[in-house]
Amino acid sequence: MSNGMARRRATIHDVAKQSGVSITTVSHALNGKGVIAKATRQRVIDTAADLGYSPDAIARGLRSRRLGILGLVIRPLDTLGSYQPEGVDYFLRFAGAAAVEALDRGYGLALMRDPTVGNAPGIALAADGFIISDPIASDPVIALLDRNGIPVVAVGRDIERPDFTAWLGAGTVTNTDAVVRHLVERGAERIALVTGEDNNSWNADSEKTYRAWAKKSGKAALVYHQDEGLGEAGGRALAQEMIASDALLPDGIYCLTGRHAAGIQAGLQAAGYQVPDDIMIVAGSDSEQTRNSAPPITSIDLAPEATAKAAVEFLVKLIDADSDTEIVPPAVGYQIRDRASTRRALHPAAPLPVPLA
Repeated sequence: MSNGMARRRATIHDVAKQSGVSITTVSHALNGKGVIAKATRQRVIDTAADLGYSPDAIARGLRSRRLGILGLVIRPLDTLGSYQPEGVDYFLRFAGAAAVEALDRGYGLALMRDPTVGNAPGIALAADGFIISDPIASDPVIALLDRNGIPVVAVGRDIERPDFTAWLGAGTVTNTDAVVRHLVERGAERIALVTGEDNNSWNADSEKTYRAWAKKSGKAALVYHQDEGLGEAGGRALAQEMIASDALLPDGIYCLTGRHAAGIQAGLQAAGYQVPDDIMIVAGSDSEQTRNSAPPITSIDLAPEATAKAAVEFLVKLIDADSDTEIVPPAVGYQIRDRASTRRALHPAAPLPVPLA
């Protein structure tokens, strides 16, 4: 990523020229004022985002020096339609730990919406650096920050941007392998994978790793996708889909989201199936639902506090480093929290949490 120091910042004149409208129209479109056609307003907003233009005078003035603020964008919450999804505590824990770590390093932390959309605060581009949790493919936020020379660290890779290396959290492949091994060791023969629909590395890399295991093992790949925003209801719908299928019911399910996992378990139980005796379930992210389900659901502890601390540490190093200095992303360890949803009678022992490489 370039340091952005030599690039001329876009002006309102640039936005007006590229949009084919007047400066007044640009101002009204970006400020939500005036009577402007919806298509015109959106064209102006998109052009401003593409050019990296911010109408906020404070942001324009402060980008030339340190503001002492780090930005945090949580992509999965942008797509859920709620920044407080019921039962999902990973992101709250992540944001809290990141804020405290930023304070320890002399920064404040601002939780922000996607800065490429029209309702983002103008001050966003004055931040000294950004952390993006779970970027989507070809993430426009990374592109915007790169154009403006703002350092950015991602938790999870951009699957369409192989040249972007400032990311951490490379445990998705290892986690999938460990979960499949865990289920096989407990006696599972027909393992299904349930992913979300967000186009990010967590979903994509988990599915790729699972399909590679199925092919190598000579097993049929049983893959289901469900909208993350549907929560437990989406999991119950998947349970009904599995039961209604002509194929044999899976006897082991790896479900990436905790809310889907809890819904699948409840749906299977309502149909008379026993967990774990008939079907074992593992969630790819620990949550209130996985801990409080009956039985509690075995889950991957994604270590939100440790991940947040590592992300802030990585970002601050990038901010302070010279442009030609290579900063190595820090490693974060994860654990399988072994609970009753995978403890069949054949395996009565309750092993300690399994550390993942």
